[in-house]
Amino acid sequence: MSKKENGAPVILAYLNEKNRPYSAQDVFCNLQKQHGLGKTAVVKAMELLALEGKIKEKTYGKQKIYFADQAQFADVSDTDLKGMDCQISELGAEAQSLTQSCKQLDAELKELNSSLTAEEMMSEIQELKAECSGYRARLEKIKAATNHVTPEEKEKVYKERTVYVKEWKKRKRLASDMIDSILEGYPKSKKEFLDEVGVETDEDCKHSGMPYTSRMKMAITSLLL
Repeated sequence: MSKKENGAPVILAYLNEKNRPYSAQDVFCNLQKQHGLGKTAVVKAMELLALEGKIKEKTYGKQKIYFADQAQFADVSDTDLKGMDCQISELGAEAQSLTQSCKQLDAELKELNSSLTAEEMMSEIQELKAECSGYRARLEKIKAATNHVTPEEKEKVYKERTVYVKEWKKRKRLASDMIDSILEGYPKSKKEFLDEVGVETDEDCKHSGMPYTSRMKMAITSLLL
């Protein structure tokens, strides 16, 4: 059977099951994914069902609302309605309680998943112990050394290095100016000129050109120790 032929029975069963008002757009959105109904087919099917008296149709302005024929349902007493209301309240409270429990359990699960297992903890403890042993051995070696450098001597080394770096920058700037002047009349590229005269740049020597990096300070401190 085609989708168009399937549309009316599916829509009729849906409206009777839900027993609440829907527009054609609502029904299309709710059934399109599961049943693959087109919007035009839904509109035509609902108009046909209303024409045949199988469902009811109400017009509000430019919008039409469809709902199940209430005559097919048994009358519900006030007592039954109150009982249904009580049941809805109880189920709502139960649903809220279950939702809260799920959130709590989900939080506990995330915490457990982020925690280390017993095996992982033992492994990390062993690694930390080995690392501490290495630090202790290094500390003992430093304490046992007789060539400790005083703060004054360390400061002197840094000051001397500052002087050397300043001179290096000055000479680098002069060399760059000279090379730029030569390149104004040189027929080849700068790289070819540097290769020809045998000049190595900071980049060729993998030097960053940053005089005060943490790595340099650590290296000097390590040498002094």
